[in-house]
Amino acid sequence: MEEEYDVIVCGTGLKECILSGLLSVHGKKVLHLDRNNYYGGACASLNITHLWEKFRPGTQPPKELGANRDWNVDLIPKFIMASGDLVKILLKTKVSRYLEWKSCEGTYVYQFQEAGFFSDAKYIHKVPATAQDGLKSPLMGMLEKPRFINFAKFIMDWEDSKPETQQGINPRGHTMKQVYDKFGLQETTIDFIGHAVALQINDDYLNKACGPTINKCKLYLNSVMTYGGSPFIYPIYGLGGLPEGFSRLSAIHRGTYMLNKPVDGFVYDDQGKVCGVKSHDENGKEEVAKCKMVICDPSYAGDAKSQVQGRIIRSICILTEPLPNTKNKEGGPALSCQIILPQKQLKRQNDIYIMMVSHAHNIAPKDKYVAIVSTVVETSDPEKELEPAYKLLGKVVDRFVDISDIRMPVDDGTKDGVYVTATYDPTSHFEDASAEVLKMWKTIIGEDLDLTVLPEEEEG
Repeated sequence: MEEEYDVIVCGTGLKECILSGLLSVHGKKVLHLDRNNYYGGACASLNITHLWEKFRPGTQPPKELGANRDWNVDLIPKFIMASGDLVKILLKTKVSRYLEWKSCEGTYVYQFQEAGFFSDAKYIHKVPATAQDGLKSPLMGMLEKPRFINFAKFIMDWEDSKPETQQGINPRGHTMKQVYDKFGLQETTIDFIGHAVALQINDDYLNKACGPTINKCKLYLNSVMTYGGSPFIYPIYGLGGLPEGFSRLSAIHRGTYMLNKPVDGFVYDDQGKVCGVKSHDENGKEEVAKCKMVICDPSYAGDAKSQVQGRIIRSICILTEPLPNTKNKEGGPALSCQIILPQKQLKRQNDIYIMMVSHAHNIAPKDKYVAIVSTVVETSDPEKELEPAYKLLGKVVDRFVDISDIRMPVDDGTKDGVYVTATYDPTSHFEDASAEVLKMWKTIIGEDLDLTVLPEEEEG
């Protein structure tokens, strides 16, 4: 370990592994450390024994849950946008060749509708992803549907660089509320567009510049067209394959990896710049690896390098049946899906998310399902906040709850050479995490990462 490196990366979370891989390809000499004996850090996928060790130390999982090889349970619930930046990074680096993918079979939004003479009360509804879906959707009445279709066409035609596609809307000067008003959309329609299409986590966006939300809507619709029927994809064997894939990329380009390696602190020179990382061997002898910069998650950097901006609760639930009232394209039970519960429907400040995957993705044994419920904590009783979501899950066999701080870096790292990533947000996708990686790359290297995939680089 006691060598000199250009970069030392601490933690094998997805963001750290992407940057480690990219910097190795860029010619940097990289040392990558993790205190755990597995890849992934906060976004690892755990087998059933590791899951019990993490949440119920000293106990063993029930035999009836099956073998370790059948389980890959994500700690951070996320799908991948099919046309998003993470997919572009995967294609550019060719890490995509290490992974297999399946589409998510459905996205639903929570919106209570009272029972009628011929129908029961409904709580969840399939999110219309196309104009044709909009015509069939019970989320909107007959008069609202043409307005929604006009809005969807406006989104698909929109181009940032072509004012003639923007119908008089200024992306920096008009708010998203003004855009909705232009199309005469009703409050319930605005609710599912904002939260289940643009994937905003609360309603703060309504009074902000509309450009970012329009592009979020367009990304969603473009992602739907990529695979057909769903904007989301998910890797076979779980999200833990993503950091492992980028770790392989780094190793191919001479990156050095050390798992189960404690990090005792950082060393700084007289100017306050980081110049090394302290660890120790199995006998307790101190080791110092020299470096020019450090990239790490907040847990390695000390409290002074990040600040708490709230808390997130995530509840991992093991089920024996699919989520009630969710369907795949053929009309059978959905083997993967997400449900978004918009804040307004629950009189909250933040949305609640349910992500469900199953044996169809090789993350659980046959006829087992894993649903993860997550949200930003708003009260002193976080688990009670999840009750509306629990009611949508059906029978839960077992449940594991984690409450963690939302930590954001206090600076961009240029002053002391310690570049700290943020903790993972409660959203149901990796787009914000990907944007953070691209921003950090530009801060470190001084130029944007070129995500263009040339024809000769495309995979057959």
